[in-house]
Amino acid sequence: MMLERAWYQARATWTLLLWPLELLFVAIAKYNKIRHKKKQWQPPCPLLIVGNISIGGTGKSPLTIELIETLQRKGYKVGVVSRGYGAQRSDFPYQLKASDTAAQAPDEPLMIVRRTGVNLVIDPNRVRACQYLLANNDCDLILSDDGLQHYQMGRDIEIAVIDASRGLGNGHCLPVGPLRESSERLQSVDYVLLNGASTAKFNSSYQMQIAADGWYRVQDNRYLSLEEFATKLLSVDSGSTKIHAIAGIGNPQRFFDTLQKMGLDVIPHRFSDHYQYCSADINFDAADIVCMTEKDAVKCSQFAAENCYYLRISARLETVFIDNLCRHIEAVQVAKFTS
Repeated sequence: MMLERAWYQARATWTLLLWPLELLFVAIAKYNKIRHKKKQWQPPCPLLIVGNISIGGTGKSPLTIELIETLQRKGYKVGVVSRGYGAQRSDFPYQLKASDTAAQAPDEPLMIVRRTGVNLVIDPNRVRACQYLLANNDCDLILSDDGLQHYQMGRDIEIAVIDASRGLGNGHCLPVGPLRESSERLQSVDYVLLNGASTAKFNSSYQMQIAADGWYRVQDNRYLSLEEFATKLLSVDSGSTKIHAIAGIGNPQRFFDTLQKMGLDVIPHRFSDHYQYCSADINFDAADIVCMTEKDAVKCSQFAAENCYYLRISARLETVFIDNLCRHIEAVQVAKFTS
């Protein structure tokens, strides 16, 4: 965590001591890119990648969910592939079910399936995941959740997501900085989406905003509007109530800042990304309130008490971006059909 903080601090020049390791990382990455592109698999239908060039949370999952729902409304039969990071299984490729537990399926893909009902296959080998998805489901468009650097998987459209508040950090690749590839990589993607207000300019860049939809009780998904949560659970009569906020995501501070902007005075509890919770992690006083992200709720639903709630969020996209993306997909479909 100290290293990660240093990536986003202008004066933390001590990370340059790791510069030889950065050179090695970049050399290996370039070699693997060339090697994998030589035997790149080409999909029979449009394949769209939603990814990033930096590690840590950028808002990729809310964007993926919004794209799935938007494209489904436009009539596309969307299928999704994911690496399935953190999956405690070896029977790949595996198609997730909404009834899977956090012990059976990784958090982010399971959250996506429960939100959208999409057909989603996990496999560290994304080409194999795509082939399994197409062989066992009726899909006319594949969306890859991450995989921008998985060059063995052919792609037609690339979308890179950037957290506007953190940007590209110090601009260095791992381990000196947070980048998986150099910033020049953004010049070759089709679209750059900036999550949050930003004055940065990239080729084909658009704004994306994250908005809160409401609160849901973790154990039974009972919905509470933002107003109901504030007035009923956090009324003046319960002035002694503490609000504990837990976050095991790529950028926990973004969640804590969101709650603060909503007027909630929370006690923050940070966990590592993809952290596997146990009941002791969220066992506070029964009179207190426990807030978490939807991603955390996936892993806490089997043991969460009545005082546990998660905040559901959604990505808000520019209409011009959606229109351009749909025209792009249609052009790819025509090109594949006539080739």
